[in-house]
Amino acid sequence: MKRREAREKAVQTLFQLDRTEMSIDEAITYIIESPIDPFYERLVKGTVNHKEEIDKTLEDKLEHWSLERLPKIERTVLRLAVYELLFEDEIPHSVVLNEAVELCKRFGDEKSGRFVNGVLSKFEQK
Repeated sequence: MKRREAREKAVQTLFQLDRTEMSIDEAITYIIESPIDPFYERLVKGTVNHKEEIDKTLEDKLEHWSLERLPKIERTVLRLAVYELLFEDEIPHSVVLNEAVELCKRFGDEKSGRFVNGVLSKFEQK
């Protein structure tokens, strides 16, 4: 599985997990069959396991918005991207931004891509 596809599947999985009682493993097997791609699994589990820290970091970057007010797709893409920015050191900042915008184009709309890019551009580049 290529990394872009892993990110797309991760967004779908995280989207399902947002405000549901489904377990991580249930959501993963709902979206993808075995064998599970290690990068995909790391994205999903890492984002879920670090959600509190990711959300706090995001709240500090959002201006005039709260995470609760964001549309679900933007919130999901932002959480995934912030996980990558904070915990996936080998992935360049520019790649994370570009992939997040592409995910918004695929699952959201043009406005969501611009919004997500604006929020993520406030993070320091590595």
